[in-house]
Order: sequence, then C-alpha cells, then structure tokens
Amino acid sequence: MSTLQKASASKNPKTARGQRTRNKLLDAAEIAFGEEGFHATSIGDITGRAQVALGTFYVYFDSKDEIFRALVAHMGHMVRSWIAERVAGATDRLDAEFKGLVAYIEFARAHRNLYRIIEEAQFVAPDAYKAHYERFAEGYQRNLREAEERGELRSGDADTRAWALIGMSVFLGLKFGIWDTERSPEAIARDAIDMISGGLKP
Repeated sequence: MSTLQKASASKNPKTARGQRTRNKLLDAAEIAFGEEGFHATSIGDITGRAQVALGTFYVYFDSKDEIFRALVAHMGHMVRSWIAERVAGATDRLDAEFKGLVAYIEFARAHRNLYRIIEEAQFVAPDAYKAHYERFAEGYQRNLREAEERGELRSGDADTRAWALIGMSVFLGLKFGIWDTERSPEAIARDAIDMISGGLKP
C-alpha cells in the first residue's frame, strides 16, 4: 500500500455522519472539477460548494490531489454500481450488454462531468486513470468467462473482448450521453448489440 493509500485509509469515516460529510465533499468536488478543471479548482471552492468548514476538508483528505484521486475511484464505483443494478435481471450475456450500455449512457447523461474528470485524470493522476479502467476490465473479463462457460458466447479471449466492449461503451457514452442526447439510449444500444451479436459481415 502506498503512502497516499495509507493516509486515505486512515481517514475513512467511522460513522454514518462522517460518511455523509465525505460524500458531500466528493459531490462538491465532482461539480467543481467538472466545471472548472483540476488546476483552476481550489480546496476552498470544494468546501464552499459542500457548505462545510475548510478544516473539515482535512478531516477526510490531505490535499486537492488526494480528493481528486478519491473522486475518480468514487465515480468508477458509482458507474459500476449503477450498471450492476440495471443488469441484475438480464436473461443472458447479450441482454446484459444491452442493459449495461443503456445504463452507461443514462449515467453519462445524469453525470455530465464524468468525462471531463476521467479524461483530466489521464494527465493529473495517470495511475488513478489506469486503475479506473482496469477495475472495469476485471469485472468484464470475469463476466465474459462465466457467460462462455454457460454457453452464451463462443470461445474467445476475454481480455481483448473486455477492452473492446469498454472502448465501445466509453465512446458511445461520449457521443450520445454528452454530445448528442436526442436518440433514446435503448435505440443506440439495440444498434450496438446488433453489431456485437452479428458482426459486420454482410
């Protein structure tokens, strides 16, 4: 465990009230970093939006860098939980892909700061950026292997498939979650699943 991870772990809230305060700070950081960017945002901006005292910030985080990294991990957890809830009743892997893509686009529309924060992490906190996608890939690989064992997919490399599907979701979320929100997530997901299940061959 790194020094930063140890410091963060030692500041994990011990009470429900403490967790609520920490979440308020993360919610405020999502807005501040999303609207202003990492470098233009100050700790005072975050505490002002959260409506907590400056000293309260340091109960939970040591620095702006630490809360930014925590926010990247927090948003990744939010996305994964959001999707997991919505694919829980899927009938098979392709149905899970459909429901998961719908959920991802809906999340992108509801949390429009997601892309700016995650993309800025590529330069501000590259290890957090890499970990964000690796966490997705780990779960994806496991789900694909299990689906293959159930006979829902033909055999193939789960690692390559996971990253390919993640890449598709990320850019469909950017295009139809941020830039162009006219089409329904279901219509977009149907077109994408048609390509996944049938390929591009005529």
